[in-house]
Amino acid sequence: MSGKSIRPLVGKLAFETTAGGYLGEPRIRLLEAIEVHGSLSRAAKDVPLSYKAAWDALDTMNNLAEAPLVVRTTGGKHGGGTQLTEHGRQIIALYRAMESSQQDILNQLAAAPVQSAEAHKNNALRTLIRRMSVKTSARNQFVGTVVALQDTGGMVDVRLSLAGGDDIVVAITPASVANMALKVGTEAYALVKAPWVSVSATAPRRNAARNVLAGTLTGLQAGKASTELTVATPGGRLVASAMANALVAERKLRKGQPAWASFATDSVILATFA
Repeated sequence: MSGKSIRPLVGKLAFETTAGGYLGEPRIRLLEAIEVHGSLSRAAKDVPLSYKAAWDALDTMNNLAEAPLVVRTTGGKHGGGTQLTEHGRQIIALYRAMESSQQDILNQLAAAPVQSAEAHKNNALRTLIRRMSVKTSARNQFVGTVVALQDTGGMVDVRLSLAGGDDIVVAITPASVANMALKVGTEAYALVKAPWVSVSATAPRRNAARNVLAGTLTGLQAGKASTELTVATPGGRLVASAMANALVAERKLRKGQPAWASFATDSVILATFA
């Protein structure tokens, strides 16, 4: 038996549904704080998160959840109150129950004898747990179902049907299609970085190599060199963009106006769930 003390294992649970992973401890705490305060700004301070980070987290959760976790009311300094939905309360309860069970298992693992083959298995599991905790910088994370695959001569256009009625096309190689075992009915995750998304105040010309999502420009936050924009589609999807300030001014983009968010089919990273 080794004389070294046993380091405790602390689990970080990533909550998943058939739509993929979208919840972790900070976001659960944000939802719990919203339930207490009924205010996003006060909840963000409790977590703590910046107001912008909390807003982005809510956008992501509502985009990926099967039903809205929160609803917002207009008015007030930061856009009004924020209320948890019944679905949001159920998700919190389920997450906490799963978290408790997971920690029980990790406690048993940490207490196991640290010897030879058993030690090797424990270390392998610890490494696997660490590698599974992956985050992405892509602001746009869309969950959809493959509804069509079309060979375009060297590439394959994969059409995804997203919740709310939106569709996007992802251009990938035949090798990727085979490696991911893609077929009609497969659930997939589409990632699009904000700088890859262009926003215009007029409908762009039809182009088979570009995705276009129409909606309303609901967010416009200028920085020193670039502006963050958010386009809300009629189906409730939020599309984030990052554009140069000069281009935003040239296109005369204004909050509240109709807008079209577009991005190339080969600018989308496609992922499937194991």
